Amino acid sequence: MTNKYCSVKPALNAGLRQVFIETYGCQMNVNDSEVVLSILQPHGYSLCNSIKEADLILINTCSIRDNAEQRIWGRLDIFRLEKKKRKGVVVGILGCMAERLKEDLLNHTAVDIVAGPDSYRELPQLIASLTGGGKQINTILSQEETYADISPVRMDKNGVSSYISIMRGCNNMCTYCVVPYVRGAERSRDPKSIVKEAEELFGNGYREVTLLGQNVDSYNWVNPENPTEKTDFARLLEMVALIDPKLRVRFSTSHPKDMGDSVLYTMAMYPNICKHVHLPVQSGSDAVLAKMNRKYTRESYLRRVAKIREVLPDCSISTDIITGFCGESEEDHLETLSIMREVGYYTAYMFQYSERPNTKAARHYPDDVPAEVKSRRLSEVIQVHGEISLASNQKDLGKVFEVLVEGYSKRSKAELTGRSSQNKVVVFPAGNHKVGDYVNVKIERCTPATLIGTEIIK
Repeated sequence: MTNKYCSVKPALNAGLRQVFIETYGCQMNVNDSEVVLSILQPHGYSLCNSIKEADLILINTCSIRDNAEQRIWGRLDIFRLEKKKRKGVVVGILGCMAERLKEDLLNHTAVDIVAGPDSYRELPQLIASLTGGGKQINTILSQEETYADISPVRMDKNGVSSYISIMRGCNNMCTYCVVPYVRGAERSRDPKSIVKEAEELFGNGYREVTLLGQNVDSYNWVNPENPTEKTDFARLLEMVALIDPKLRVRFSTSHPKDMGDSVLYTMAMYPNICKHVHLPVQSGSDAVLAKMNRKYTRESYLRRVAKIREVLPDCSISTDIITGFCGESEEDHLETLSIMREVGYYTAYMFQYSERPNTKAARHYPDDVPAEVKSRRLSEVIQVHGEISLASNQKDLGKVFEVLVEGYSKRSKAELTGRSSQNKVVVFPAGNHKVGDYVNVKIERCTPATLIGTEIIK
């Protein structure tokens, strides 16, 4: 197991001061990059915005889909050229791709360091060890590491919304997914450290936190000194919500097989817990869901949706969808389109199936849906999503939403943009408001992706 703490002194890294961190993949990777920066800063590093200024270039990787990995291989060629221009530049590969490919990455001429998701505390030591020549690697997965004691250095731009990792790893073993292999088993972070981090963010002007986990509903912290003291996700949500009514609380991702009624009732009790659930369906077909090892059926998924609607009538639901999974028939595909229409997702992350090496699907199921069929089915999923997203937004016409301002709209500095509790993007005239303000906005028109309105004084 990797050492929990690193005792390298800043003097060992005197030649490296500017670090450039490039992040790919999910929100959890963004949070991991912030943890990395927090670990490096006491050792004399400061963040820069260009590889041309950097002494240390780190790329935090994602292995969920093959195209994400291919982009990273392309970036390594660019980093290799930068190393030729400037002697002494160090390049490190972090995260899931580092864990999955290990020596394959280390053999690339651009790469000096390979560090897995549980090895970030060791980065100062790995960098210092380069002075003796050779390359460095640490991809040991931990049963304990949660980085609970580290306060991430925030890299977000708006200073309003931020992420808090509440757990690491995953136990679900979906047949298409590499996460359990590259991030290890589930372990939950001490709830007191989570609340402390949220309190610090609120004290520093942040007005929204998103609690992150591969499956937040599996959060279950047990006090190692007193096993009878336990905290589940519903209780954690409440603890964070109680920090201050002006602090919005979001979370992601929920698993349909695990999301309990207690979470929904907690959401209903506290207005500052946002009324939005990201509930990945992946497929509308029972046959495909079984092959994916999702551990729920179409019927049980729809029952969970019905319960959300019952307890939280104004709650929005978003989802993930994979098209063209192994053996997916045309009937299976139509089942996915029908469940999209039945649920009415306001937004969705939609992808073609990308076989990941060494997963159960890669070992046991042929990737037998032709590429052109996958592409056509994805286009149909996207088209249906556009229709239901527009219909979802049209239902909001005439309603008033409290919007947390995140910045200017892309079109004009005369307009501000933010999100409603339901996580819908809202654009409205700026007036005298600034980032971080709450503004009541009446919706007057919409696009499939955006609500547009004007301020209402209550």
